[in-house]
Amino acid sequence: MKNLLFISVTLLLILFSGSKSSTAQTFYDLSTIQKIELVFSESNWDYKLDTAKAGSEGYIMAQSVTINGVQFDSVGVKYKGNSTYNANSKKNPFHIELDSYKNQDYEGYTDIKLSNVSKDPSFVREVLSYSILRQYMHAPLSNYANVYVNGTLIGLYVSSESVNKSFINSKFGSKNNAFFKCNPIGGAGPGTTTLPNLVYLGADSSLYYSAYEMNSDYGWADLIHLCNTLKNNTGEIETILDVDRALWMLAYDNLIVNLDSYIGGFSQNYYLYKDKSGRFSSVMWDFNESFGTFSMTGTISLPNTTSKSQMTPLLHSGDANWPLIQKLLAVPTYKKMYLAHLQTMMTENFSNSSYLTTAQTLQSVINASVQADPNKPFTYAQYQGNLTTDVNSGPGGPGSTSAPGISALMNGRVTYLSALADFTATKPLISEVKPSEANPKANTNIYITATVTNATSVYLGYRYKTTEKFTKVAMSDDGNHGDGTSGDSVFGAEIASGTGKIEYYLFAENASSGAFSPARAEFEFYSLTVSTKSESDVMMNEIYARGTAENPDWIELFNSTSAPIDISGYKIYDSGGNEGTKPKMEIPAGSTIAAGGFFVLVTDDASAAGFGLSNGGEKVWLETSSGVVIDSINFKTHTATQSYGRVTDGHDWQILNTISRGSTNGTGTGLDDDGEQTKKFELSQNYPNPFNPSTEISFTLPKTEITSLVVYNLVGQEVAQLFNGLAEGGKKMSFTFNGTGLSSGIYLYRLQSGSFSSIKKMTLLK
Repeated sequence: MKNLLFISVTLLLILFSGSKSSTAQTFYDLSTIQKIELVFSESNWDYKLDTAKAGSEGYIMAQSVTINGVQFDSVGVKYKGNSTYNANSKKNPFHIELDSYKNQDYEGYTDIKLSNVSKDPSFVREVLSYSILRQYMHAPLSNYANVYVNGTLIGLYVSSESVNKSFINSKFGSKNNAFFKCNPIGGAGPGTTTLPNLVYLGADSSLYYSAYEMNSDYGWADLIHLCNTLKNNTGEIETILDVDRALWMLAYDNLIVNLDSYIGGFSQNYYLYKDKSGRFSSVMWDFNESFGTFSMTGTISLPNTTSKSQMTPLLHSGDANWPLIQKLLAVPTYKKMYLAHLQTMMTENFSNSSYLTTAQTLQSVINASVQADPNKPFTYAQYQGNLTTDVNSGPGGPGSTSAPGISALMNGRVTYLSALADFTATKPLISEVKPSEANPKANTNIYITATVTNATSVYLGYRYKTTEKFTKVAMSDDGNHGDGTSGDSVFGAEIASGTGKIEYYLFAENASSGAFSPARAEFEFYSLTVSTKSESDVMMNEIYARGTAENPDWIELFNSTSAPIDISGYKIYDSGGNEGTKPKMEIPAGSTIAAGGFFVLVTDDASAAGFGLSNGGEKVWLETSSGVVIDSINFKTHTATQSYGRVTDGHDWQILNTISRGSTNGTGTGLDDDGEQTKKFELSQNYPNPFNPSTEISFTLPKTEITSLVVYNLVGQEVAQLFNGLAEGGKKMSFTFNGTGLSSGIYLYRLQSGSFSSIKKMTLLK
């Protein structure tokens, strides 16, 4: 494999910006400060908002809200927040809902969430945290806005994209599945006992109502199933949870000492959405107390910057009150993945101090607005110093630090973590990640290989759609998986190419450490585009079965593409044999069909290489050199002056009055053997291919017929009968084939309807 020509592969840098349109990014542009002006008709607007907050009355109507000069009337406004809200404060956090009373939005956004920076002297914690996180998982956009009410400046706010159904739909391609905000109802506090920590409380959904806010029409059963699986069946957790994304979340919270989160005392401030793959995906939220401002771990005390910088990366790994940590990190591979993610983020952002450059840039943008903020909870000097220096103006006893200097905290954290055995252990090295083909053909098998050292096991994760979960298969260094010679440190795995694209990544591990390639997987991945030209672009196009010794039978093949196709080793079978048995004819090596061209196979009983075709009609199959059946037909009886062919080339089969051996087919009789107009049969395997454990197969018939749909293995044994009966013409019929209990491999599915038959391939991978 090392001698193969290097094939470049596109590494997708999936830095989802969340833009709604070509101009939508302007509202969350980090280089500008937005201007938001609220107008209330009542002078006691603050009292009304306080009263609504206290009574949970929802939104108060603002007469208008103007965003960067664009005015909206009749807008819903309310105070939000838990510890950041105070009825006596002149600068409370806002939630503005543009479409509360009218269908209106600003650049596609309807919900505007404004935080008052009450816990952050630096003014950068939330915006900085989101900007780093978006490199590794879906996360809201965030920047700044000056907010005015009735013409008076209230102050500089952080504006962060709302995690609502619009956000979910833009990231996951759906919005109506189970969706939870994981915060205690009414806010967490010293007396809160029911927390969104994913502890299994039993099957009664009412036991979860006070800890989770359901933002969908249904979902309690799904959430309970997740909690139950975490507790009692961790081996199946990947079927209901995007484990990799959960590990990114846990690693990021731990790295930046973000304890007002799942890993802290209240296990809160994240969302769960059940995506198209049927798994819950986590979305992080609310970073106003990140970088050590929140001190409650729920167990150990971290009173100052030094103790926070030396917080263990395995916090709560043995505590059943944090099952997402306890259960996942108890799995050795998951623990290595978690540590690899943590080290990737540390290396890319903190070891090199790039985070500090970003923070300084943010402060340069907002500096004048911070000075002008009449209600900032900290002094300008504290704002200037908190990037590097602790600020102790908040609650806490002697020696406590309410807001650590960000660089003091993170420099100490890098020093501490880098010295731990989990981070100094010898790590696997992955290089030369290559596919065997840069532009593979559809529905063929390819190899993915890589040079890997310091590893005891390597696996490949791959998928065919971004909304799917990755299928994981072991890679081998045995010389049998496109990997060169056994033991040469080149690992390979064989996968089917599918029909559109392949997204993939690698993970390697040894006894103490693990590594991904690319390092930001699964959020980033390598990508291959599958060629639209495939072996199925070769098809039988015309058949003549009334031959004589002087004018023998023949089968014409057609290349429907604009490029030559090598057909060396292709095979022809007839109804005297079955697929997978001895072929009647094999096409010699070096045989090629020109672009849009034809290739004629002469069949002759008198020839050792040939075979006769029945002049009464029979079934013939065309198979590729790799054993994939790509075309089959029950050709019809015809006279000595007719043939049976496709009109036009590559389309519907008809009896042809004009024989056109080796050239384009003209018009035919327009009749099939029943004397009726031929219409196109459709047989498809819709989703997915490869599959595990089930896939959908559908067909549409031109007329009502007795029809069967049967699945076979490669030795011709029937493994499933999906349909056998009268199928209605013109109606799409779909059936699910479940491969549970079957071995991985290639299976054939055959549609037989009247005299029509079609066979296609699918791959079961476990």
